[in-house]
Amino acid sequence: MTPTETTAPKAVLDDSFHVFDTTLRDGAQREGINLTVADKLTIARYLDEFGVGFIEGGWPGANPRDTEFFARARAEIDFKHAQLVAFGATRRAGGSAAEDPQVRALLESGAPVITLVAKSHDRHVELALRTTLDENLEMVRDTVSYLREQGRRVFVDCEHFFDGYRANPEYAKSVVRTAYEAGADVVVLCDTNGGMLPAQVTAVVSTVLADTGARLGIHAQDDTGCAVANTLAAVDGGATHVQCTANGYGERVGNANLFPVVAALEIKYGREVLPPGALAEMTRISHAIAEVVNLTPSTHQPYVGVSAFAHKAGLHASAIKVDPDLYQHIDPERVGNTMRMLVSDMAGRASIELKGRELGVDLGGDRALVSRVVERVKERELAGYTYEAADASFELLLREEAEGRARRFFRIESWRAIVEDRPDGTHANEATVKLWAKGERIVATAEGNGPVNALDRALRVALERFFPQLAKFELVDYKVRILEGTHGTESTTRVLVTTTDGHREWNTVGVAPNVIAASWQALEDAFTYGLLHAGIEPAE
Repeated sequence: MTPTETTAPKAVLDDSFHVFDTTLRDGAQREGINLTVADKLTIARYLDEFGVGFIEGGWPGANPRDTEFFARARAEIDFKHAQLVAFGATRRAGGSAAEDPQVRALLESGAPVITLVAKSHDRHVELALRTTLDENLEMVRDTVSYLREQGRRVFVDCEHFFDGYRANPEYAKSVVRTAYEAGADVVVLCDTNGGMLPAQVTAVVSTVLADTGARLGIHAQDDTGCAVANTLAAVDGGATHVQCTANGYGERVGNANLFPVVAALEIKYGREVLPPGALAEMTRISHAIAEVVNLTPSTHQPYVGVSAFAHKAGLHASAIKVDPDLYQHIDPERVGNTMRMLVSDMAGRASIELKGRELGVDLGGDRALVSRVVERVKERELAGYTYEAADASFELLLREEAEGRARRFFRIESWRAIVEDRPDGTHANEATVKLWAKGERIVATAEGNGPVNALDRALRVALERFFPQLAKFELVDYKVRILEGTHGTESTTRVLVTTTDGHREWNTVGVAPNVIAASWQALEDAFTYGLLHAGIEPAE
């Protein structure tokens, strides 16, 4: 078998429109992202599962990591939808493509598709490549035709195209024409500096398409915040190939975000650019890739952010209770997301009723009950609590009002935390809790790497004999905020705690003048909520 045959997917998508992902190359240039080969392989699998047509894996020969990635990808990934793409440059000035070591590395990668970056801005040709405009065209022609002779499909990225077109439109178009006539399947117009606006992109793309007859693509950076809009504007102008990165990762402020581009194409444009059912996996894929690159998923990202379909104002909630489409541009399930109701001091009765339904607490249309919950939420939010970020604490409050009693698995008698500053510069943190559980009084002491950790451990020591489920609970996030309007060491403190049992996560909140006391409230809610949802019956 040839390398091309071993890397070709089993089900190549319709070639009339390309979704091309460059997360593993351009996206990896984002500050703070450092991908291992294993990371790149994992992301490639996610992208193939999502159904993109092309995955640009990197620049083989430029660094050992990318060379290793292509070797391992050929051996370890059974691509179902995507074709692997190697990235490189046109041959050097004055040489030949057949003898260029960088071009040879592209072939040795085994990738069936190769993307070549070419200069299309006359000043870049003269100042960066230090060659003539005619020689640059010959570099494009020679490299593309040679790779085509070797059986590779070729895309050409015209770097700085829009700036080059503004400076010298005829030369920029000549690069496009040369690449296409040499055998490039697609010529990609790159907004490398990210300075374009949508109307400008549409005008340029449509003109270049008419003047060259080439199949065009778009690669947009996000420096004006318009990368997604510019990508869609290019489609309006006739582009049939879009280059994007997962979650918009990329150099400087990033690239066109793959997920809103694909969602717009599928939902708004009616183009089938993904395999059937793949769009519903979009939120999961977005968050999974964010975990691999070790960046917190953006909560406010269009379509896939946890706040993308979150509603806070009472006016919105009243309308959504009648028809969710009144304040949502699509059904969130189409992209694998969910609608969320946020409870805050802006909440009205409709917000509380919808949130209760979301949490599985039937308020039974009891207007008095709902009014009590609304007033209690507003009162507590005034004191510093935030329930829009702490669903678990809100559910406990809601159940307490609905059932007329607090759900309790244990009753606290007292607790204390001690921090000891030792002469050798080290610190010791110790906590003691006194509580009642199942009719028994327990006193437990534990040490930790901080006072909150010590309290967490002491609580577990006291309760795990009665509730072994606690062994699965793990505190995975802890946030402290000094509330506005207070000052210094006398300030009111809000603590948010995220806990997991290995399958789901929940958030709880505590507020107190003392950071340890606020942490204790959040911990107590976290344990109570977790035991409640583990199916344990409360003691009282």
